[in-house]
Amino acid sequence: MSFSSKKICLLGDFGVGKTSLVKRFLEGVFSEKYLVTVGIQISRKLICPEFFSQKLDLIIWDIEGHTKFKSIAPNYLKGATVAIIVGDLSRPETLENLLAHINLFIKFNPKGVVIVALNKSDLVKEEKIVKLRELNNFQDNYQVIKTIITSAKEKTNVAQVFQVLAQSIIKNHY
Repeated sequence: MSFSSKKICLLGDFGVGKTSLVKRFLEGVFSEKYLVTVGIQISRKLICPEFFSQKLDLIIWDIEGHTKFKSIAPNYLKGATVAIIVGDLSRPETLENLLAHINLFIKFNPKGVVIVALNKSDLVKEEKIVKLRELNNFQDNYQVIKTIITSAKEKTNVAQVFQVLAQSIIKNHY
């Protein structure tokens, strides 16, 4: 069986849980210890999606969330197939910045698609989550294929984010 390598970028503000989502997906673990990503952290995972003749080699670029990053964004973002844009449900300012991250990714990858992960659902009441999801679904942007409520800590929908990502790659024949 052959495989196809795809570059995936994780973007979002500082401390939204990008690294925690990746660690939960790759290793099945969550740590309360906060580790700052400096620059980028690149990880890989080979997956075998159902009903697909190839394995997908996901090359995951976990990109730092500091504003100083914007000047070097083109170097990190170019050539990516999909972006997972992450916001922290418990910090409204990170949700306000989601559209800027989406636009930055699309600027350098006009054929790319985006999945929005509204993370840290374990820190917010259910009623508020419903409202925040409605406000941050980006239905008017055809490149945003799905908005998913996640919690890396509780393992909520982390696998679903990467399943949607794989399905998008297969569907669009990237």
